[in-house]
Formats: sequence, C-alpha cells, structure tokens
Amino acid sequence: MSGVGYGLVPETRGLVAAARRALGERPRVRGQLDECARRLDEPLRVALAGQLKAGKSTLLNALVGQDIAPTDATECTRLVTWYRNGTAPRVTAYSADGARADVVVRRGRGAEGLPGAHGLTFDLSALRWNSPTPREVDQLAVEWPSAELAQTTIIDTPGISSLSREVSARTSRLLTPGGPGPALPPADAVLYLLRRLDAADVDFLEKIGGGQSGSTGVPQSFSGPLGVVGVVSRADEIGAGRIDALHSARDVATRFATELERTGLCQSVIPVAGLLAFAAATLRQREYDAFEALAAIPVDELTTALLSVDRFAHPDLPLPVPAELRAHLTARFGLFGIRLAVTLIRLGVRGSQALAAELSSRSGLDELRTVLDVQFAQRADELKAHSALTALARILAANPGSTADALLPRVRTLLADVHGFAELRLLAHLRADELPLPPDDLAELNRLIGGTGVAPTLRLGLPAHTDLPTQRDAALAAVHKWRSRARHPLADQFTANACLTAARSAEGLLDILHEPPTTPFPALRPGR
Repeated sequence: MSGVGYGLVPETRGLVAAARRALGERPRVRGQLDECARRLDEPLRVALAGQLKAGKSTLLNALVGQDIAPTDATECTRLVTWYRNGTAPRVTAYSADGARADVVVRRGRGAEGLPGAHGLTFDLSALRWNSPTPREVDQLAVEWPSAELAQTTIIDTPGISSLSREVSARTSRLLTPGGPGPALPPADAVLYLLRRLDAADVDFLEKIGGGQSGSTGVPQSFSGPLGVVGVVSRADEIGAGRIDALHSARDVATRFATELERTGLCQSVIPVAGLLAFAAATLRQREYDAFEALAAIPVDELTTALLSVDRFAHPDLPLPVPAELRAHLTARFGLFGIRLAVTLIRLGVRGSQALAAELSSRSGLDELRTVLDVQFAQRADELKAHSALTALARILAANPGSTADALLPRVRTLLADVHGFAELRLLAHLRADELPLPPDDLAELNRLIGGTGVAPTLRLGLPAHTDLPTQRDAALAAVHKWRSRARHPLADQFTANACLTAARSAEGLLDILHEPPTTPFPALRPGR
C-alpha cells in the first residue's frame, strides 16, 4: 500500500528500473539511476551539521560508542568525513577527481596509560596518492567495525560558520538541495547541533528543508532530507557546569523546539551533554576508581577544588587522585561530568558499568537514541525512498524527450502524497501547534502517526502481544473516530488535515493487518 508508505521501496525501485530502460543508452544518466537503486539497499545516511565547535565529532563518538572521530581542531574537522561499517579500521582520503590515499591513524595517550582525551588523529601530512601527482584532500572515508554503523552511515560535516568560506561551503553543497544538476541527495536525514539559535542556524535549516525546485521537478518543500532532528549540544555548558545544568538546557531546548517546530524545520529538539555522553560510553575502570576516591573526600573540600579546571588540575592541590589524572578527567568529562559522577557514587551507584549507564541516561544520549530510532531508524525505508525519488525527479526533468517522461507525474505524486511523508511532516508541527483537542486525543493522534514507533501495536497503544482481531478492532475504531473528528464543523483546516492524516494511518494499519474496513471509505489524502 504505497500511498500509506508500505511498499514504497519496491515501487520506487520499479520507477528507477523503468527510467533506466528508457534512458539507459546515456551512460552518465545510467550511472545516476544505478546509484538511486543502490541507495535503497544501503544503510540510512544521517548527516551531522551545525555551526563551528558545536560538538559534532564528540556526539558522533557517543552515538557510535567508540573513539573513532578526531575531536581536536585539526584539518580533519574542516573536511566532510563519511563513517561506514567495515571489517577493519581504515581511513582513506579522496580528492575531487576520485584519486585516493591511505591515511595514517594515530591514537594519543592520556594519564596513566589511558587513551588521550582527543582520541584519534588522522595524519594528512604524508599521504601517498594512487596517482603520480599529489592531490588536495576533498573528503575522508572512515571504515570501522561497528554495529551502529552497520545500520547507519554517519556524515560528519564542517561548521557552517567557519572563518573559511570554502570550508562552510562544503557543508552547504552537501546538504542544501538548491544546487544545479540531478545529483542524489547525499543524506537521508540530518542531526542539526545547536549551541544557540541564531539567524545562521535558521537560514541553514530552511535551506536544508526547502531549496529551490526550479526546473528540477521536485516540489519545493520536499527537495531536501525529510528527517531533521535538532540537538542542543554541549548542554552542560548552558548551566556553567552546575549539577542542574541539564535542567537549564532542557528549558532552552523547549524554547528552541517551539521556534523551530512551529516552522517545521525540526521534528524534535533534544538537549545532550555530548562530552559526558561520549565519556560515559567509553568509561574506563581507572576513571571510575578515581571518581570513587574523589567521592570519599569532604563535600566542601571537593566543591572548592572544582571551582575551575585549572584549580582542580593544579599539582599542589592535595587530593587522592594524581594531578595528571585529574587533568585527564576534566578533558574527558568536564567539571559537570566530574560533579555528577561523584554525586552519583555518593548516592550509592557502584561499579563502572552502573555509573556509565547513569551518566549516559543523564547526559540526554538515551533520549536522543530513542528519538532517532522512532524518527529515523524505524522509517529508514521511507527516508531512503524520499532521497531516491527526489533524485529521480531531477533526472527525469533534466532529460526530457523520451518515454521516461510519463514517469515524472507519478514520482511527483509520491513525493507529495505518500502518507509516510505526511506523517513525518505532521510530527514536525505537532509539538508547537496547539490543536483544539483533549490531551488524550492528542496523545492518541501522535501514536497513530508513528510518534512513538511504527509497529501496529505501538501506533494503537496496545501491548506488544495483542492478538490480531483486537488490533483490527482498535484500528477500525480509530478510522471511525478520526474521520469523525475531521468532519467536525468547528475544526480549522490544520486540525481537519491532522485528523485525516490519523485516519489514513489507521486505514494503513487495517491494510497490513489484512482486514479491510467493513464499509467502503473513500480514499483520504492528507492536506497540504
């Protein structure tokens, strides 16, 4: 049922194949169409974007759970870097013309034999190109054994407000859809990091979501990556490293969410202390032992020592942890992370694994993972199909005059009317737009359109092992309920469209549960 998002990938694959049969004699176009087809079978591509020093590489390490991205200010942070799953660690540099060279990877050392706080360094000083002449590095590709990367390819991008215009332009060229040509969008979804919300952030998010359709054949508002989630990064810094810093960050995230979601620029905005999240994901036993030793000293004495980074790491300070190790802890966890870890141990958390779990939860990383699972991972097929359809529309519009012209109206219709896309767009508005519905109905609507997951039982608010007849009865009741809500004479246009979207989601559930409605319902289309 492609209109509701089910079967969308097979239909997209069929359209690409039909276009290839019609345009296959043109080698360049054939290559573009082959790339569209391959994209449907690859892992979802998620780009990390944001302004300079937003903490993209640190958050990437936290999400992967390994120290694989350099976080210090090196030449690597000025390049687009692709992180993919691989059988063995390998870093490759690519030039603009496709030449490649292996990159030497170095790992810094920290206190007492621990890994350095900045993790890996990619040495670009002595590249050996597979060509007779040296090249300028255009982008990097990192292959790393990782269960997370097996499901998602992550693209780390340079800051959009870099002092170098060319560095910022690399991110713009990658993510904004307004450029010429029928290129396949490199990213299916975007994780946008915010330290503050200013005009540069809003402008870039608008470019990601809109761009210029022009003669590309792509509806203007659908030409960029469909999924965009905002992250208030370095959230611990909002509260100046205080123990309640994340509460302050959550208030800021709520304000950002209200401003961004009202315009549909982000589907969610989550506060995350990226440094703490990464440190929690890679906590070592020696670090736990140091926190345990610090927790044993008087509260007032440690509070005074933690007034600043320099004071805490000063060699003359009489603490039961060596100064070098203290400096290591501040670089890895920050003052906020140290205060939080010590407090948790004082409250009874025991063992490095238990502490790591508590720190990860309080960093906001667990909440972000849940949002990414619901918004991205569970909708990976829809997001990838959206990218492929966007590229296919551009290819067809750029190569008129063949039997493939007949495919373009269907491609445009799918981009505009596929129900899974309508659900994602509605989710982007629901938090900020106050619908005149009771709280329980709002929660049900959010569930039905996949706000808590796309499995039928999650959409219907039923236990996971609910039998099929009960699921069908619940879905049919939902169809009746939300069709009725949509027809209410006092419902405004946005509310009516939202209710129709929920009704169509319920119809889609009936379809996959193999039980058609007992009365013939006319086809519903979400409002645009």
